[in-house]
Amino acid sequence: MDKAINFSAKFALFSEQWQPKVIAEMNDYQFKIARLQGDFIWHDHKDTDETFLVIEGTLRIDFRDGAVHIGPGELFVVPKGKEHKPFAEHEVKLMLIEPRGVPNTGHQGGERTAPNDVWI
Repeated sequence: MDKAINFSAKFALFSEQWQPKVIAEMNDYQFKIARLQGDFIWHDHKDTDETFLVIEGTLRIDFRDGAVHIGPGELFVVPKGKEHKPFAEHEVKLMLIEPRGVPNTGHQGGERTAPNDVWI
């Protein structure tokens, strides 16, 4: 690839929420963008950390013992094995950074599980 990736242009290509789209890879890590709104499910990722980088909006990540709020231009790393539940009152645009093949619902599965490796 010999041109920069433009977040606005990539977000303009889709409108569905809770369906991460891969925009780049580095070694075995994927950079995914997603639109989120509303409540997600409690889940964890037993074998990997998960990085949330908010581009637009405010994301709350609930933990069993508290919550963290992440605003535009802020990043938060959820440690592997830590149960969490993202929530966005209004639509949030963000980037996820995680190893290739990690399901968005961790080992929980279910109807909220998005297909992996969807490039945009």
